[in-house]
Amino acid sequence: MAGFKAALVNELYKLLKKKKMIATAVLSLLVVLIGQLAVTAVTHGLGLRLAGSAEFPFVVLTLLSYTLLPLFAAFVAIDAFCGEFSSNTMKLTLTRPVSRFGVYSAKVGTVAVFIVANLLFVMILALLAGFLFNPQSAEASGIVKVVLAYVVTGLPLFVFALAVVVLANLLRSGTAVFFLSVLLYLVFHFLGIVFSRYASFFVTSSFDWYTLWIADAVNWGKILRQLLILLGCGMMLFTAGYYLFERKDL
Repeated sequence: MAGFKAALVNELYKLLKKKKMIATAVLSLLVVLIGQLAVTAVTHGLGLRLAGSAEFPFVVLTLLSYTLLPLFAAFVAIDAFCGEFSSNTMKLTLTRPVSRFGVYSAKVGTVAVFIVANLLFVMILALLAGFLFNPQSAEASGIVKVVLAYVVTGLPLFVFALAVVVLANLLRSGTAVFFLSVLLYLVFHFLGIVFSRYASFFVTSSFDWYTLWIADAVNWGKILRQLLILLGCGMMLFTAGYYLFERKDL
């Protein structure tokens, strides 16, 4: 456990030193600001109320969960594996007194921490923007639903990132993994639309499953079913990724 903690701290430190983190923060900030300005312009220009301070974070989450959030998660997953293999620094990582499973778990854990931190960052930005531009519609119950929605969205994003981790351990080229990840996302999204009856088995269709948690009448059976599917897919992808990582030559 001590070795895993040391490896996790090391991976988080390397992640924080990446310029991608600054780009992620800037892009997230720009999307939230542009979205809020667009909502404000429509509200004052056309007299239509699109979203109050409590609804605006949901608008941002719906938009980003299908665009930038999975893209950011894929970038981090690719960099954690392909980046080190291509720069030949993986040998240094594996010479530390940590097992391969510990190193793999630390890298996957870093991806999970990034997803949660990114979601919380976007949530705070969206809440602040909503309160600043539309403070009169703020409600405590709305904030609770916002927090719940952002928290549960982390699971399907993490499962998608695990699929990218599998690809990253199949191929050495980060560029190839990125394009395959985008293709995988598009295929899953397309299949989820065409075979809507089986959409729950395609992880991209679960990016908006937070709507089940914040509905007026919560369908706990459907939530449990989706949760078990996500957990099952996550465990299989985690195991497959580790199998490939263990057998990969340096």
